[in-house]
Amino acid sequence: MNYVTSLKSASEVKTDCLIIGVFNKNNLGIAAKNINDVSENIITKLYKSGDINTAIGSTKIIHSAKNIKADRLLIVGLGDKDSFGRDEFRRVNQAAMNAIKNIKLSNFANYLFLDEAPNTKDYYKGRHFIESYFSSIYQFDQLKTGIKKINPIIKKIIIGISSKNNSEKVKLGCTHGQAISLGSKIAKDLGNLPANVCTPSYLAKESKKFAKIYKKLSVKILNESMLKKLKMNSFLSVTAGSKEPAKLIEMHYKGAKNQKSHVLVGKGITFDTGGISIKPSAAMDEMKYDMCGAATVIGTIIAIAEMNLPVNLSVIVPACENRPSSTATLPGDIVKSMSGQTIEILNTDAEGRLVLCDALTYARRFKPKYIVDVATLTGACVIALGHHRTAIMSNSDELSDELMNAGDKSNDLCWKMPMGREYEMQLNSNFADMANIGGRYGGSITAACFLGKFTRNMKWAHLDIAGTAWTSGAKKGSTGRPVPLLSQFILNQSSIDI
Repeated sequence: MNYVTSLKSASEVKTDCLIIGVFNKNNLGIAAKNINDVSENIITKLYKSGDINTAIGSTKIIHSAKNIKADRLLIVGLGDKDSFGRDEFRRVNQAAMNAIKNIKLSNFANYLFLDEAPNTKDYYKGRHFIESYFSSIYQFDQLKTGIKKINPIIKKIIIGISSKNNSEKVKLGCTHGQAISLGSKIAKDLGNLPANVCTPSYLAKESKKFAKIYKKLSVKILNESMLKKLKMNSFLSVTAGSKEPAKLIEMHYKGAKNQKSHVLVGKGITFDTGGISIKPSAAMDEMKYDMCGAATVIGTIIAIAEMNLPVNLSVIVPACENRPSSTATLPGDIVKSMSGQTIEILNTDAEGRLVLCDALTYARRFKPKYIVDVATLTGACVIALGHHRTAIMSNSDELSDELMNAGDKSNDLCWKMPMGREYEMQLNSNFADMANIGGRYGGSITAACFLGKFTRNMKWAHLDIAGTAWTSGAKKGSTGRPVPLLSQFILNQSSIDI
């Protein structure tokens, strides 16, 4: 993708489509005013006649503007000028991209950048805009037959700026936005694949492919015999009922010397039936999304490699299926984890924590600065936060604050939840060091407390993405979250000036 910044006035830009904005009460943006002045008050006339709507996110394509070099105009409603900020900027750009995604264009010019969005850096304007573009054109049709919808290929995007000083940061934002969008696409694709395709072996195979593309990326795959030698009995208890072999996937990005690595651990249950504690059949098809933690950490490391950041990042993915069979783990079984702690498995559908605890123990060998696990872990989290924010639970205020900051900057929002001894006590067991569930109340927190038992003396955070990783209903599909949040978090650890 070729990103070009332009100091030309909107009317002078030669392009297939020019995007401009109009605020409420016919308060014209900078580019809209220029077009209005040279085109016999076309914007004002359209506003008075009711042919354009200035409500935020509304769009209208015009082909008849005079004295301009663009083939067509896309007029976007910006809403109230006084409340136009970062979130509104992102929203109108998403609306604009949705409006043009099916039009055959070789290039377009976005002049919404000229309109003020308080407290929004040029870098983030570029990044949010490009993320909106790639989000608008995403489609998953790999498994469909017949004629497939092909999006027009955009060769060049022109971005109107008010000063030459803005150019470098805008283009850097666009470049990073494209990298993060690639990571999100990978996460979406992996999440949307059915479980008969996206198996643990498939995830391992795809990870190896990425290592051939990026020189600073290496991959190591551990099979079940290796997991047994490592005494990952908690992890192996989950895969006991499946013929599909489990895999532990390691991915390492080395972008810096003499620097501690950051570690991301992603839950990779490629299908979760609940095991012997089997789930209800309604919407069980969506349990293919139980590997979205794995998908997002893989997508994140690819985004970091694509940006070529001067950081070290490792990704650990414990991948397996959770199925019922004659060999499946039974409720009441007790296993010894890699850490040596014993676990009474009261519910085999609380399996994510059983694979994560061994993966977190394994990750200690990398002596990370921070370790963050990402998992579609609990339905209780969806009850608590809905589908809007990812939950953060951490033993480090510093780390949780950094994640909150990354969520705000990336517009991939999250929220800090409590942890404490009072919740941890719910995991007490009469027969083992702990139970794998803590009862009905505070389920997302007790799940985090369980993981916390394996992360002593580490700066660790747990992200529960059960409410944000996918959507249900007519628009069912993976969201790619929280790739933007995690990418921003790692970006913040680098020396890149944004």
